Amino acid sequence: MVRMKTYSQGWIIVGWAALALSAMVAVIIAIYGAGEEGARVTIRATARTSFVLFLIAFTATALVRFWPGGVTKWARANRRYIGVSFAVSHAIHAIGIAALAYLTSGASIRETDIATLVGGLLAYLLIAAMVVTSFDRTTAMLGQKRWRILHVVGIYYIWMVFFFSYGGRAVVSIYYAPLALLLITAITLRLVASMKRRRLVAAKGA
Repeated sequence: MVRMKTYSQGWIIVGWAALALSAMVAVIIAIYGAGEEGARVTIRATARTSFVLFLIAFTATALVRFWPGGVTKWARANRRYIGVSFAVSHAIHAIGIAALAYLTSGASIRETDIATLVGGLLAYLLIAAMVVTSFDRTTAMLGQKRWRILHVVGIYYIWMVFFFSYGGRAVVSIYYAPLALLLITAITLRLVASMKRRRLVAAKGA
């Protein structure tokens, strides 16, 4: 039991995620090749893995409040490492975007509107800042208050990027509607759980 916990807790989660993502990309390249098609499939696949990992980290605390159990408690205890795993997935996603830009001589970038490019760049800057401050030493250097502001702003901004991406596409393709609905459900759970916690704190202080 102790050994199993060792392999499913903490930074080892990031290692497993990186290994799984690398294997996924290797399979994609083996099937679709290292050209434009392989790059596009890699981008789509890592967008999905990033989405799943983000949702777990985003809802971990809320889920354990409503449905306390082994899985939800594990997710809450390891949400930092799930969040870093999301960053690994999105870093591979960025490599795929860069590879596609190279393979299309920049056409894929030129076809993207400036608002999307700027919004995406800001998202990556926030992800990088959140990863850097995911260590005890850097958290202490930043200070608890500033750390919380950074991570709250960052996680809600990333939610917004996902929502505008999938919500906008859901208007023209029903395929994206479930993803947009999951995002709405996730933020609703998080906000309701936050209000519930505040009421409990207020009740105890009364």
